[in-house]
Amino acid sequence: MTTQRTTGRRKQAVAAAAVVAALLSTAACGGGDSDKDSKSGAAGFNAANNKVANASTAKGGTLKFAGAQDADSWDTTRGYYGFAWNFMRYYSRQLVTGATAPGSGGTKITPDLATSAAKISDDGKTYTYTLRDGVTWEDGKPITSKDVKYGIERQWAQDVLSGGPVYLKDILDPKGEYKGPYKDKSADHLGLKAISTPDDKTIVFHLPAANSDFEEILAMTSSSPVRADKDTKSKYGLHPFSSGPYKFESYTPNKSMVLVRNTSWKASSDPVRKALPDKITVNFFTNANDLDARLLKGDYDLDINQTGMSPQGRTTALKQDKGNLDNPVSGYVRYAVFPQTVKPFDNEHCRKAVIYGADHKSLQTARGGPVAGGDIGTNMLPPSVPGAEGQKYDPYGTTANDGAANIAKAKEELKACGKPSGFKTTIAVRNNKPVEVATAESLQASLKKVGITVDIDQYDGSQTAGIIGSPSNVKKKNYGIIIMGWGPDFPTIQGFGLPLWDSKYILDSGNNNFAMIKDKTIDGLFDSYVKELDDAKKTQISTEINHKVMEGGYYLPFVFEKFINWRSSRLTNVYTTDNYSGMYDFISLGVNK
Repeated sequence: MTTQRTTGRRKQAVAAAAVVAALLSTAACGGGDSDKDSKSGAAGFNAANNKVANASTAKGGTLKFAGAQDADSWDTTRGYYGFAWNFMRYYSRQLVTGATAPGSGGTKITPDLATSAAKISDDGKTYTYTLRDGVTWEDGKPITSKDVKYGIERQWAQDVLSGGPVYLKDILDPKGEYKGPYKDKSADHLGLKAISTPDDKTIVFHLPAANSDFEEILAMTSSSPVRADKDTKSKYGLHPFSSGPYKFESYTPNKSMVLVRNTSWKASSDPVRKALPDKITVNFFTNANDLDARLLKGDYDLDINQTGMSPQGRTTALKQDKGNLDNPVSGYVRYAVFPQTVKPFDNEHCRKAVIYGADHKSLQTARGGPVAGGDIGTNMLPPSVPGAEGQKYDPYGTTANDGAANIAKAKEELKACGKPSGFKTTIAVRNNKPVEVATAESLQASLKKVGITVDIDQYDGSQTAGIIGSPSNVKKKNYGIIIMGWGPDFPTIQGFGLPLWDSKYILDSGNNNFAMIKDKTIDGLFDSYVKELDDAKKTQISTEINHKVMEGGYYLPFVFEKFINWRSSRLTNVYTTDNYSGMYDFISLGVNK
């Protein structure tokens, strides 16, 4: 997923009691350089990075979010921003979800609406769930298996509800035979044959072919129930009907949102959400520097977008309020990618000339340095994905000589690709991402030293899908290098790499396989992965896919991204989670009143 999009899960049920114990037994101050007294509530730099700071069970108060960007949609079917998925759990529930635990513990699958993880049969093709007693909508009516099915069926209504993930659509209906609930001629609009609801408490998924990440996909908020009589279709995101502990009181797009307690929600029916605050507010700013200033002033508790402070706010906070900061790994890889349809990048040696000719230390600096930018990237698999090897896998010697360009190797590759004197190309970069522009300029400067001349084309970042997402436009514009970033929808090779590297995902518009990879070996490895039920073998395949991608020279990784995030001194139960790629886990948060 591109910037703002990310989430993740891992298989393995976690008992609710164990989750509570983890939250309450973790030391409140949890290490790090404590720059403030713990009585103030700020437990020290990195105190909430993969561990709980300020554990508490106290209820009450108002949790105050602020952000520089509203969600793409608050409709659970349509939203694709990672922070929105994190926040949606306040008012939506799923059959299973990620555990409320710090770090990698958050990626474990735990039951939510369902009484347990799936009962899997038929060689991994049938998943059966039973709903808990006492689960209700905000008007007190029971949540039924039919509500879950209807919510999932909405993914088929892409003509009305476009924008969100469609993994279930592709897995359950690979031939595209179902037309969606709005065109469904059955009386109850529940005609999708791949899901059966034998009674109101039971839901059964019948997969045409096994998919080993299926339960992780069900844990995404796009698998939330929606009640048919409350479905306002394209307007649903303005006022979703709650199945969680909070409900919408008001929402004005790009300005503000207020959630209040859903009095029909029962804590006894929900082992995941503690629902500590009485009220949750969100205010949106048009200027990131203004937002950070208000955070530093104490007017708000945290940034809902969770993409790190702006350079100005970060500099001030590191000097004055370091104890309120965490420096998590984001789960994103930032990179340049080389479309093979644009000459001379149809030749792997020309691609590798760029990789060797890049000054990786300069690129890291352009991204924000080792603290605010991340570790130098050596391959394309982020650390949250099983099979990742971090900088141990460095096929191009990227970290040698402190990341300096290998000019001799770059010239060897230029000679091998028939361009000994170099060549000319164009970098495509989003105009609304200053850090990406700075990265492009760094790359331009270092490549000039090996004879590769680069023009930089800044395009409208809001039109990505039709500009760099259009292979014909990429070829027409001579975009030999595209700067982008990607994080996992859920942290497996399928949730990260399938849209980037599988030939089936090359699209005429909205394409993300920018390199135009059509490799039978890579495609075959993905086919093997989705059928494989053994976790160790899945991890092995994941590593192998990453190696094949890197060996082809399709990508120049910049960094395994990190960022600086703010948490106010009022926050309790605050911790980062790999479930949402280094974000704070919103639904565990409370506040000191």
